[in-house]
Amino acid sequence: MDNIKKLRAIGLMSGTSLDGVDIALIETDGIDVYDFGRAYTVPYDENLQEQIRSILGLKPDTAENAAKISLVENSLTAFHAGVVKEFLEGEDEPVDIIGFHGHTIHHEPENHYTHQIGDGQLLADLTGIKVVNRFRNADVLAGGQGAPLVPVFHEALCAEYEKPIAVLNIGGVSNITWIGATGEMIAFDTGPGNAPVNDWVRKHAGMHMDYNGKLAISGKINEPILNSLMKHKYFAKYPPKSIDRNIFNEKLEHLEGLSLEDGAATATAFAAEAISYSVSFFLPEPPKKIIVSGGGANNPTLIRFIRQRLPKIEIETAKEVGWNVDAIEAQAFAYLAVRSYFGLPITFPGTTGVKEPLSGGELHLPHNA
Repeated sequence: MDNIKKLRAIGLMSGTSLDGVDIALIETDGIDVYDFGRAYTVPYDENLQEQIRSILGLKPDTAENAAKISLVENSLTAFHAGVVKEFLEGEDEPVDIIGFHGHTIHHEPENHYTHQIGDGQLLADLTGIKVVNRFRNADVLAGGQGAPLVPVFHEALCAEYEKPIAVLNIGGVSNITWIGATGEMIAFDTGPGNAPVNDWVRKHAGMHMDYNGKLAISGKINEPILNSLMKHKYFAKYPPKSIDRNIFNEKLEHLEGLSLEDGAATATAFAAEAISYSVSFFLPEPPKKIIVSGGGANNPTLIRFIRQRLPKIEIETAKEVGWNVDAIEAQAFAYLAVRSYFGLPITFPGTTGVKEPLSGGELHLPHNA
């Protein structure tokens, strides 16, 4: 293995919201971040989006399931390779390594199982660049939750901020990283994020998302249904903890019968309420500031709902503090790829519940290099 040095790394993230592939470039040695390069999102076409949706929750435990998953995995990997090749056309210098998250189709850490589709070797061969993927597997096999993985990157981003501080990432699922005065980290999934809202408006209006929270802000929160949603057993569990995107689906059937706007408002309030509950009950002390990243940071209604529920804490979006709100998770997987390449830990007792700091990820070298 090379001595630790600065590398130019690409990160690729396909989030639970199924909106597309985030790609970002950073320069890092896996400890400090020296430079942030370009970053953008490439939306999935509807066909690939539906292919991915069709295998969510599946395991390759039958020949039929395995074949179906493999077919979608190849399509997803080819799409990522195309995204990388297009990105590289705008770069003057070579890229050393790619962090390839893939897409989570099943996450069951209590049974030591997690599955992210994405063929690391195929991506390495198609791009001619070293690839690290399967970031969660070692942690889950060692008894950890396998998520969230971004906290160590959040710590690097927050190096100069007053502590304690928290970073809240709202994708399909929401997760929070709390960083204490001496650098201690606690992280866990707070519960739902954009997924219930996206699923609701997709089912009832044929929309991919509630753009700018316009439906939610014009609707009325159904408090009895919201209270029922918050009685899910997940909220009684102490962290570290993580969830699968679809864990709340049965509870969310309670929204049926509401108007489009009221359903959007109640689903949005569900994410905000779960976040508020988690901050209030599971952090060692209230953070001085919460920085909100992920797609949910672009939803002003959701941000408003969070601020209403946590009035004593300063809530700022990643954009407001100068971060690229849409790129943080992709940047994180670039950072994690470099940490993995140099054998540095990527998960910790306070973030996933693993017994000791643990490196992870699988390295793939291109056959045509």
